[in-house]
Amino acid sequence: MFKAADKWLPGYLAWLVRRLRQPAMAEPVEVFFCLADHFEPFRGGVEKNRARGLVRQWLDEYRRRLAPYRDADGKAPRHVFFYPAEEADDECLEALAAFCAEGWGEVEIHLHHRGDTTEGLARHLVDFRDRLHEKHGLLGCDAAGAPRYGFIHGNWALCNSRPDGDWCGVNEELGVLARTGCYADFTFPSAPSPTQPRTVNTIYYARDRDGHPRGADVGVPATAGRERSPNDGLMIVPGPLGLNWRRRKWGWLPRLENAELTRINPATPERIALWIWTGIHVRGRPQWIFVKVHTHGLVPENEPAVIGEAACLMHETLGAGCAGDLTWRLHYVTAREMYNLIKAAEKGCDGPPHRFRDAVVGPPPIIGRR
Repeated sequence: MFKAADKWLPGYLAWLVRRLRQPAMAEPVEVFFCLADHFEPFRGGVEKNRARGLVRQWLDEYRRRLAPYRDADGKAPRHVFFYPAEEADDECLEALAAFCAEGWGEVEIHLHHRGDTTEGLARHLVDFRDRLHEKHGLLGCDAAGAPRYGFIHGNWALCNSRPDGDWCGVNEELGVLARTGCYADFTFPSAPSPTQPRTVNTIYYARDRDGHPRGADVGVPATAGRERSPNDGLMIVPGPLGLNWRRRKWGWLPRLENAELTRINPATPERIALWIWTGIHVRGRPQWIFVKVHTHGLVPENEPAVIGEAACLMHETLGAGCAGDLTWRLHYVTAREMYNLIKAAEKGCDGPPHRFRDAVVGPPPIIGRR
């Protein structure tokens, strides 16, 4: 757990001091929960027909197991499929489009690349963006009608952030993402990977570092009453990162909490309480808490944590609206809806949060089409 601690631990300790000094929040708070899935049908070289069958089976099981759960707005759990551009397959994407048309979630862009260039990256992103939007009715649009997307970097290596420079190649990745329609990055946290930025548990805007890697290391926090311009950079939306003293190794060493759902580390009431206590929010708007967790949901070993018994426990706990000393109102959101709500918080919007789910980037065309 202490691997690459030089990257994340100082930022975490500084954040923890600020968090402990915050006054107690009036409850219940509004919790916006997003599950970002690095959804990889062809992971490990799976044969095409087998991959397509796995996707269909997985979606059927999701519908069957998670249908009973609802949030404060009456919505079912919302799954965000960050689909790898390099694994594009029309049959898999059509299955996801049909699933999203039923209101179960949305598709965004995931990418593994290495030894790339700014031109090659931009071309790859635009081609896949347009394929998703024009052929499958996926990705929402802004007020000008341009398709927008959320992004997760494969191997966590956003802005060439691996020490060996592998699995990317593009220092100026944030600028390429912004120019090609990315509204926010959802890659992090990545600890204990050395790709983890120094900024933790903060929604912020980051810019490229003039030819240097690790542009996402630091940035300007999202703040209520201060709308950001494109010059401030790309929005970075992290999940909770820290030390879990309630889950210890050898009975005394706290384990790393990095918001990942796996077979060996599923959601528990204690983890959920820690996610919410972390309180990731727009500065000046602490009553709106943004919880983004991640998984590789199509990896067979992880299925119990995402669509099995452990997932049911997670949704029961979230829906109960309380854990430990915390109480909350739950709102299942997609990455796009989370971005819109963050922008609404920046603007100081008041009223029921559901009014702002589509405030800046509208829903994908597939929603309501079928």
